[in-house]
Amino acid sequence: MTAAVSVQQLKKTYPGDVEAVKGIDFEVAPGEVFGLLGPNGAGKSTTIGMLTTTVLPTSGTAALAGYDVVAQPLLARSVSSVVFQEAVVDKGLTGRANLQLHADLWGVGGYRAAERIKELAGLLGIDEIVDRPAGSYSGGQRRRLEIARALISNPLVLFLDEPTVGLDPRIRHELLDVIARLRRREDMTIVLTTHYLEEAQRLCDRVAIVHCGEIVALDTPAALLARLGDQLLELRVAGDVSVALAALGAHGVAAGDAYVVGSTVTVPLHDASIVDALAAIDHAGLTASDISTRQPTLDDVYLRLTGVEGAAAA
Repeated sequence: MTAAVSVQQLKKTYPGDVEAVKGIDFEVAPGEVFGLLGPNGAGKSTTIGMLTTTVLPTSGTAALAGYDVVAQPLLARSVSSVVFQEAVVDKGLTGRANLQLHADLWGVGGYRAAERIKELAGLLGIDEIVDRPAGSYSGGQRRRLEIARALISNPLVLFLDEPTVGLDPRIRHELLDVIARLRRREDMTIVLTTHYLEEAQRLCDRVAIVHCGEIVALDTPAALLARLGDQLLELRVAGDVSVALAALGAHGVAAGDAYVVGSTVTVPLHDASIVDALAAIDHAGLTASDISTRQPTLDDVYLRLTGVEGAAAA
């Protein structure tokens, strides 16, 4: 089966020897929802730019449904569509006119275009406002219109570049529901970039964690979480946290996957119990406060691998 997206040693170096993407590899299967997760500046949007033929790779190869994005850019575009971070709809036109214009550009005409617009307006929840000027839409409504616009051509691959950025939490969750419905209704592959960890965990079959132009982990969210075990110990330490971390390691509690953020040490317990951990803290003579345990999240995987907090990634 031909991969929906195939990337091999893809690189992009900008003038001044700025390496935005440093030779990444991944494949996305047909029908998969694949996430590129990382902070601003990690190389996610540059990667999407190369895959959508708007940024020329420095080296390496990339293909969409078998079409090389450099050697066959028109064919690669013909099987894909993209929703960019910035709004691209014409605010002076109605939602329907925006969709009809895009249908005309893609050669989707007549009854077929009208039926597709009706179907997408219903699917995206904009059927009641589709005849209003797009300039009167809220941010969330405009984002739904942009997704509908991208779907007019029935793409095999849909790229969503930070689709919920700038939206308030309630609208973000509503839009996530819409994207989740898309994968059930539309026969296509979705490649999503985000720095919102819960989005990746909720929507994606697999995620690639991108840091400084490199993929530092690639797996299912469940598999990435499993690396940290079932329970994490968090404690705030007075003094040098590196000394505290070394002491916990010497007493068999902290392993190589423990990490520090500020004065807080986070330790995956794996086979150790909370009783073992508390005993090790006591034996090490550590002064600790705010001691708690919790289940790991993708935020912990992300922090462990990149040293960047989810909030700081925004």
